[in-house]
Amino acid sequence: MKRQNRYFPLVCIMMFWFTISFITNILGPLIPEIIDNFQLKDLAMAGFIPTSFFLAYAVMSIPAGLLIDRLGEKPVLFTGFLMPFIGSMLFACFPCYEVLLASSFIIGLGMAMLQTVINPLQRVVGGEENYAFVAELAQFVFGAASFVSPLVYTWLIHALSPDMYKPGNNALLDTLASLTPMELPWVSLYWVFTALLAVMLIIVACVRFPHIELREDERSGSSASYFNLFRQRYVWLFFLGIFCYVSTEQGTSVFMSTFLEHYHGIDPRTVGAQCISWFWGSMTIGCLAGMLLLKLVDSRRLLQISGLISMLLLTAALFGTADMAIIAFPAIGCCISMMYSIVFSLALNTATANHGSFAGILCTGIVGGAGGPLLISLLADATDLRTGMCLIFLFMGYLTFIGCWAHPLINNKTIALKELFKRKK
Repeated sequence: MKRQNRYFPLVCIMMFWFTISFITNILGPLIPEIIDNFQLKDLAMAGFIPTSFFLAYAVMSIPAGLLIDRLGEKPVLFTGFLMPFIGSMLFACFPCYEVLLASSFIIGLGMAMLQTVINPLQRVVGGEENYAFVAELAQFVFGAASFVSPLVYTWLIHALSPDMYKPGNNALLDTLASLTPMELPWVSLYWVFTALLAVMLIIVACVRFPHIELREDERSGSSASYFNLFRQRYVWLFFLGIFCYVSTEQGTSVFMSTFLEHYHGIDPRTVGAQCISWFWGSMTIGCLAGMLLLKLVDSRRLLQISGLISMLLLTAALFGTADMAIIAFPAIGCCISMMYSIVFSLALNTATANHGSFAGILCTGIVGGAGGPLLISLLADATDLRTGMCLIFLFMGYLTFIGCWAHPLINNKTIALKELFKRKK
């Protein structure tokens, strides 16, 4: 692809990642609103919202790869944005609990398709030689959007509240106020999603993207390759690792604001939402720090250290004071930020063949975003939320355990600290 034609599609891809993250990681601040406004009887009913979203990943991750082979990248990319557009508009027009469940599942199906097609697309658009840099840039944009979306939620809730909103002062707020029930101001966020997704659909329709030639580690294999992998013990162990990571990430972010409200009386619309924002923001900082640390420390040792620190922070968040919880919850994001990439790379570096099929199985482990919050909410309903969130210790403990037993064929290359800053002659 010519250099002068590469930059705009690359900017579009970064916009795609921003949109995906902006929509995906907003559930945490919304949970207290959902429980209150829809008068849910127990926490499990709220837990079904992230469950329906991430269940869609398990359903669509592998089929999306097959669709790219059959239909090409552009139809899959367009459909991937069309489905969350439909899901967001559906709930924005009919805001009730049952529709929210269906909407979350539809949005999740589209997001699974998008993540499957955008990863190889950014490799082709950015060029093989720049793939590592482009991937990290995408991770940074993804984290930035997760940081911004809870702040947008807080602003909308405040601006559309009956005490603050005055018609005629802001055209955007006037439009959102006319479309959103007064007693459900947070639903306005779904109109923002709808508008953002409409822009993405126009971009996909108008921009010409290069054809994707999937590499072996991106291509779904035959049914025989999957059956062969399913017989390998390490496949299930690493699948469980991805499951536990996403359960940790979502279990912490989804219930953080609710925990702070229940045990410390902290307003979920302001400080609670800000804590979730900083959780994702600290993950972005952790990713940048992880790039350096992976040059200095063996990834398995780094996984062990980050796991132990994460469990210490979770202890402070669940059993400490309000001030400790406000600091410890976001800090967990920094510590777990590199776990996903480490577990994924250890897994692929353990396999000798069928890397594309193995990657598909690992991506299906994102269903942990469905299973983790559901398990936490069920235990919380049987006991209390603090006890329910103690399940996260098990998820973190297993991730730490991976760092002890993993034996990859290829280890990450490390150098001494003095060599990192040594000037080349």
